[in-house]
Amino acid sequence: MKIIRQINNNAALALDGNGKELVVLGRGVGFPQMPYELTDLSRIERTFYDVNPKYFGMAADLPRPLVLACAEITERAEIELDCALNPNLPFTLADHLNFAAERLRKGIEISTPLAYDVRHLYPKETELAKQARELLAREAGLKLPDSEVVNIALHLINAEAEAGDMHSMMMTLKALSDVDGIVEKQLDITLNKESFSYSRFSMHLRYLIQRLASGRQVEERISGMLALPSYIGLDTSMSNFYYACAGAAIAFVVAFIVSFVLFRDEKKN
Repeated sequence: MKIIRQINNNAALALDGNGKELVVLGRGVGFPQMPYELTDLSRIERTFYDVNPKYFGMAADLPRPLVLACAEITERAEIELDCALNPNLPFTLADHLNFAAERLRKGIEISTPLAYDVRHLYPKETELAKQARELLAREAGLKLPDSEVVNIALHLINAEAEAGDMHSMMMTLKALSDVDGIVEKQLDITLNKESFSYSRFSMHLRYLIQRLASGRQVEERISGMLALPSYIGLDTSMSNFYYACAGAAIAFVVAFIVSFVLFRDEKKN
């Protein structure tokens, strides 16, 4: 393995046997004069492929035990979720957690919005985040409050998306929460968010929001999304009333996403 650029004494940019660029972590790998051939591969603790160069600085500034712990969290998550995660995740997660630790030292604890929605809609990621919290305490000596479980889960959820867009994911959760409020107000009910019916309902809404936000054609007719009675177990004899409620919810989602897409495109320009 050829080491071509120092990041710091314990991190460097390298080329593997196929000439592919990667970040390597290991004691002293960035210390010798560059470039050089690293023959003792046992010195390498972790390798990272496809990392965005803008995160190289994080590898230099963040505590190595924290980055290594986040790399292990990422590896476990990819196995449990059975998908590839954003390759920048070990660094972005470590950066967030390092900042969270700094806030805790100063006695500042920030509440996490939509915490209930995250726990309910993403149970696998939430469970992985709980395990990550324990691993961080054990491997990096970082003891985090329970509120950080949701933040770790959000990073995992975000890393599952190809674009890795945290803002879009948060907007989706906000839209889901607001639609719940519309349904409960219009029908004067309290949704059972632990039920299978609600899980199906929220799943359909997530897919609708994602398709609208990405600009892809909505495959089903919108009217198909209005069949709320079968999802929430209500009496279909009041179908007109339910359809009016569903129409209000769908109209809200469409307006919400259209405004979001327009704002996003405006920012790009």
